[in-house]
Amino acid sequence: MADQAESKSDRFKRLATKRVKNAIDKVELITNLSGSGYEYTPEEVEKILTALQASVDKVKAAFSHQKIEKTSFQL
Repeated sequence: MADQAESKSDRFKRLATKRVKNAIDKVELITNLSGSGYEYTPEEVEKILTALQASVDKVKAAFSHQKIEKTSFQL
């Protein structure tokens, strides 16, 4: 019996589902930092939100086939 290879569309859906779920889970963990057990400045919060938005913008650019550059984050 011949093995049917996974189609590109099915592979995309499988990987996208897993990766987006993981990304959402990680982003939601960041909300825990807003609790009373932590101390932060408005500037630090803005830096976090700017970094997250930049990351989303890179995803949009990638799907528009624009060149993207890797960046890192540190407070």
